[in-house]
Amino acid sequence: MTSISILWFRRDLRLADNAALYHALKGDYPVLPLFIFDKNILDKLPKDDARVTFIYQTIEDLKKELQQQGSDLLVKYGEPEKIWPEVLKEYNVKEVYTNHDYEPYARERDDNMAEFLTSEKIAFKTFKDQVIFEKNEILKADKTPYTVFTPFYKQWHAKLNDFYLKAYPTEKYFKNLLQTKHLPLPTLTEMEFEKSKLDFPKISYKSKLDNYATERDFPALDSTTRIGLHLRFGTLSIREAVKDALEAKSNVWLSELAWREFYMTILWHFPYSAFDSFKKQYDKIKWRNNETEFKAWCEGNTGYPIVDAGMRQLNETGWMHNRVRMIVGSFLTKHLLIDWRWGETYFAEKLLDYEMASNVGGWQWAAGSGNDAAPYFRVFNPELQTKKFDPKFGYIKKWVPEFGTKKYAQPIVEHTFARERVLKVFKEALS
Repeated sequence: MTSISILWFRRDLRLADNAALYHALKGDYPVLPLFIFDKNILDKLPKDDARVTFIYQTIEDLKKELQQQGSDLLVKYGEPEKIWPEVLKEYNVKEVYTNHDYEPYARERDDNMAEFLTSEKIAFKTFKDQVIFEKNEILKADKTPYTVFTPFYKQWHAKLNDFYLKAYPTEKYFKNLLQTKHLPLPTLTEMEFEKSKLDFPKISYKSKLDNYATERDFPALDSTTRIGLHLRFGTLSIREAVKDALEAKSNVWLSELAWREFYMTILWHFPYSAFDSFKKQYDKIKWRNNETEFKAWCEGNTGYPIVDAGMRQLNETGWMHNRVRMIVGSFLTKHLLIDWRWGETYFAEKLLDYEMASNVGGWQWAAGSGNDAAPYFRVFNPELQTKKFDPKFGYIKKWVPEFGTKKYAQPIVEHTFARERVLKVFKEALS
């Protein structure tokens, strides 16, 4: 039986500029790429989850690309801890290559896999790919992690150079892919998923960069890059995105890419913050957690037009404009006094571009409980936010067609009352 290496795809679903694939192809054995539809993750998702369709379509594309090279992608469905022993029976595996993942489940899975593969005398080699800087690469002088973005970003930006941005030239080594006949692909139906009807954004953002800084906060405009989904699943290389930001001199967009890495660093160093408040005293807050009001928020029926527009956009498209994400997050946690974890969980189910680090970071920012958060006494006024960012109601009218008619919902809470209530409750918990 031929000795081979396996390249384990996870959040890096591309052949070009892929760190682990590059190192695998330069290794001693022919490389067979593998993807596992992970039941540990999939079993928690709704059966029409659009992200599964996106991954599936991407896997189909990857298989075609690999087949053009005389190779293929081995695709399995199940729990990785059960799949790997099966793969080792099918193939004579000498080395496994993969890219780092930073979320709690992924870290535990990879620790277990490293232990198992080492016990089988198989090398498990992992690489940095989905970020420019990771783990301990950006630290304060005393070797502790930054918990405030601005000084983190200064160092992140100062450290950027060609070495970190150079693409991995995988194409040069495609001849080292394992030559194999076509391998089967389980269907969505076999995995008990339905094909989603949602449209997925294309990787097409360069034209947005010139006006990004001035237009990105206005949700009626199509002025954001919509690449969150592609960064999440690695269909776009972060190195390519950062190079494009530098080339376009789009400093605001560059800082947005750095925020993503900042939140990943926070999650890496403070994994408890995925489920608990970063500032632990915020876990003393007495949330109201009114289920009727939460349902109205989820459905976009709060009587606050900008909030409702955002939630309806999310429910219908799997995406919400970033400025509006801040507004709806503040509204849920401050106006309705509902635990940020409820909102985070809802977004986790609905957002195509859901990334745990950024989503948790954004929600804790809105609630005031995060590491570099808005102070608790900052309560967004939805009317002022509308005047500032949707003054002609273009965004609101698109998503809330009954706005301005008698059919539109009455506000479920009055702003001044809600503001005074939240300040009292937060003050009591934090004093």
